[in-house]
Amino acid sequence: MRILFWGTPDFAVPPLRALLGEGHDVVGVVTQPDKPRGRSRTQLDPSPVKVVALEEGLPVLQPLKPRGDEFLEQMRELAPDISVVVAYGHILPKVVIDLPPQGTLNIHASLLPALRGAAPIQASILEGHEETGVTIMQMVPALDAGDMLHVLRTPIGAQTTYGELHDQLAEMGALAIVQALAMIESGVSRAVSQDDAASTYAPKIDRTMARLDFAKRAELVSRTARAFDPRPGAFAALRGVDVKLFGACVVGDGSDDALDEPTRASPPGTVRSANDDGLVVRCGEGAVRFLDVQPSGKPRMTVAAWSRGRGVNVGDMFDLPGEAATA
Repeated sequence: MRILFWGTPDFAVPPLRALLGEGHDVVGVVTQPDKPRGRSRTQLDPSPVKVVALEEGLPVLQPLKPRGDEFLEQMRELAPDISVVVAYGHILPKVVIDLPPQGTLNIHASLLPALRGAAPIQASILEGHEETGVTIMQMVPALDAGDMLHVLRTPIGAQTTYGELHDQLAEMGALAIVQALAMIESGVSRAVSQDDAASTYAPKIDRTMARLDFAKRAELVSRTARAFDPRPGAFAALRGVDVKLFGACVVGDGSDDALDEPTRASPPGTVRSANDDGLVVRCGEGAVRFLDVQPSGKPRMTVAAWSRGRGVNVGDMFDLPGEAATA
């Protein structure tokens, strides 16, 4: 089976390597154009998928948008039997989806129909899901709405971060696509329609979603921090300066009963401790401990190093959303 692979970020690298490692005939790769870097914007960085494709000597297509007669002709020249899409970064028009005789498969990082959309991994943590996974589906013009061919599941731990889950699901996607193609080739694959009425949406991440609100209960604060750890990093303002906070976990069971008396009496946003054990911040209910911080304009560091540098003190107050920053 001749496969045209579509992908751009590091999440798409394990599936590409898996297809090549299993001996599949990957006839080419479609990825986003190289990105300019630096102040001069003259240096161009290839996508992680392009780097692998060049290492393997694969033809690479990098259209600004995957459409138009010239691009379609380039696809036809590669003569794919099927396309495999993983985090490519553009919506594909129907003519592109339908060009390979066996259509186009997509690796989606959720248990569809839950969390269709751009950021399902972050959303699964933000929403407190106990499990997630990857779904191999037939691609259609409607967003993540195609028939499902194969699903793999995994639990989400109480302290799992986005970075950890991202890497795990990338490897699961690699296994799932190899298994799905094997089922197709052996004639045992069965498509299952999605229940559109049960679908949910995972929107594209924006900065406001990563702001920590210590007025909320500790479990919600922890989820927010973990959903954006390590990137882009959840943040809160301390004395008017943004600080990214990493390595979050709920103190005790997340209830006020698990806290000592001084902490229970503190208003939300109060720093209760800052030492080798981390940074404990009072929430609307309970408290959250963070292990690492990144003050604006500085590298990521331990809480102990930040405290020794007088960046934070017990009794300091993080701003709550809507409050004016203190001087």
